[in-house]
Amino acid sequence: MKFRLRFPQQEMAHWASRYDVPYDSEIPELGARAKKRGYFTKPEFLQLAYWKTPRSQPRCARNPDSLVEEATRIALSTGDERLRIEVLTLLEGVSYPTASVMLHFAHPAPYPIIDYRALWSLGVDEAPAYTFDFWWGYVEVCRELVSANELPMRAVDRALWQYSKENQP
Repeated sequence: MKFRLRFPQQEMAHWASRYDVPYDSEIPELGARAKKRGYFTKPEFLQLAYWKTPRSQPRCARNPDSLVEEATRIALSTGDERLRIEVLTLLEGVSYPTASVMLHFAHPAPYPIIDYRALWSLGVDEAPAYTFDFWWGYVEVCRELVSANELPMRAVDRALWQYSKENQP
């Protein structure tokens, strides 16, 4: 898949500065605690899943505490990129977008959040079925935007989301 930014990349900081989601300020601390500990607790997992998509909450809640801990421990510690994202999708209610949230907040520099808004800002009108190859291509494009614009990944993520929110039909 070829990604094409719908706005001049020099506007990345502008769009990131327009992002204003009050609840967003609480979430990074969850990731920092999990990274330090080496895994997400079930309450942290549920809070992140709710932040991403409240409608997944009943399915996410069915995961045993031990499975949440073990799956997230593997995801936060492995060096294998495919295992890192896909082990999280073994959790009930978790697909690539929610898994990317967990990776993004535990490892904020290298991982963006994938969702339909960010994808639209990168020229994808309809998100295809998520696969590792598609996700990895998205990660690489976002890392290029980080490097080219000398911004943190969180700013790039916010810019992509905000541009879509204000411009997507």
